[in-house]
Amino acid sequence: MNRILFILLLFIACLSACSKSTGLVDQAKINAQGVIDANIINKYLKSIDSPERRVDDTSGVCFLIDTPGTVAALFTNSTQVTVGYTGRQLTASGTLGPVFAQTNLFHPSFVLGSVILGWQLGIPALKKQGGTITLLLPSRYAYGPYPQTDIGLPANAVLVFRITLYNVTN
Repeated sequence: MNRILFILLLFIACLSACSKSTGLVDQAKINAQGVIDANIINKYLKSIDSPERRVDDTSGVCFLIDTPGTVAALFTNSTQVTVGYTGRQLTASGTLGPVFAQTNLFHPSFVLGSVILGWQLGIPALKKQGGTITLLLPSRYAYGPYPQTDIGLPANAVLVFRITLYNVTN
């Protein structure tokens, strides 16, 4: 009898933990933030007016390919990329904020599958050896609703990364 009661109680607890409205509320917040992010990015794009370099990904990431690079490369999640980069936040008015991260003399290497999603989508648009790209990342492809206090970024920050791809290793 105790086992039946325990199983019944466990079943009820599992059912009560599931809430369909939570998913809908979260999706509504994500969609609303996506509209805000798109407006910020569009303001910035209008200010720089460079449609010939612009590539829009179906995901919402916008690339500005500055230099395509010289040697084709295969990109997978386990590909190691060596890059130089500068990261800035786009303000609500569509202007660039101060630099929050950059490389100087040292060019780090990262496994492509371990970086933020915006980099995973944008870096493969380049060829290795000198390819340069500017990524305009909606917050969902950067750090989302999580503030990055160690580098001074608020929650839902729209980011701009200028990345130079130096090497690709598979």
